[in-house]
Amino acid sequence: MSGHSSQQPERVYSQRLGAPSPHQFQTALTRFGLGTFIDATPVSQGLFGQNVFVRSSHGEYVLRGAPHYPWQFPKERFGATLLHERTTVPVAYPYLLDTSTDIFGWPYLLMPRLHGTSPADPHLTDSEQLDIAQALGHNLVNLHQLTWPLADAYDLPSDSIQPFAEGFAQWIVVDIRRWVAVARANGVATTTDDVLWIEQVIGEAHSALARAFQPCFVMNDYNPGNVLIDRSEGSWRVSGLFDLMEYYFGNGEADLMRLIAIYLEQGQQHGVRLAQAFASTYLSQIPAREGFRERYGLFMLRDRLIAWEYGTRPGNNWFAQAQSFRDYAEPFTVSWRLVVPDTLI
Repeated sequence: MSGHSSQQPERVYSQRLGAPSPHQFQTALTRFGLGTFIDATPVSQGLFGQNVFVRSSHGEYVLRGAPHYPWQFPKERFGATLLHERTTVPVAYPYLLDTSTDIFGWPYLLMPRLHGTSPADPHLTDSEQLDIAQALGHNLVNLHQLTWPLADAYDLPSDSIQPFAEGFAQWIVVDIRRWVAVARANGVATTTDDVLWIEQVIGEAHSALARAFQPCFVMNDYNPGNVLIDRSEGSWRVSGLFDLMEYYFGNGEADLMRLIAIYLEQGQQHGVRLAQAFASTYLSQIPAREGFRERYGLFMLRDRLIAWEYGTRPGNNWFAQAQSFRDYAEPFTVSWRLVVPDTLI
């Protein structure tokens, strides 16, 4: 008797994905020769509800559906393949992409499920968290071993990487200004004074941005929600990296910012120590180049601007009503003073 017809009632897996039926899961598995459907489980992590754990007679998988953009899943597949082939970073492989919509009403990916613990697990001790921060630094070094001749980003029509037309320095400035425009469209939280300060930071980083560097894979969202960790032979290591929608090839220093900010947002000395452990581990293996402080300020500004834009969208209300973007972001932009030892910059 088939195990996927009447044993599992309709279940909503997320607001985004809705309630795919066992028959739909089975059809997707059959399309890629992945065995008989057993069950599916919602994934609690993530902001957007795109993922479902799926178990079949052949193994455990993640089904990722309802893409935000037509390029999302092809881009993620392209990046995962590069990381699998050219680095030791533990990514799911292969990414099996079905661009048709006949099963679920949207394209989907199927990939092997990665296993491990979240670095944000509240049961981890302070000592374990410090070890994990170092492991995340080591993994970021490995991630940045994937280099490219020019700074560039994924291009859907060619299913490949295409250079930024104006170069990396101009691209990131334009991107910051784009985020400013989007944030200002959310309401009055982003002020004219904020914009003037942002332009000041851009100006201060102009020369530092112009310095030559080796472009590498920049995940652009390196944070505990996109990583799994595991303890092996007494030490922690990263056992999984996922959610690759945002990557580009550029200056790897930018990838330090998200996790440093998350650690510092804990608001305690322990958070500072975690940020120090993470940044020092990375910079001891990939040394900071001249102009690091100025680029740090700009890259951190951009990272916090992305968080600010999302948090000021109508209904989100992440920030105090009277708080300006500069009030929020400026302490982060100079946090290299807290986080990075003088000997490393």
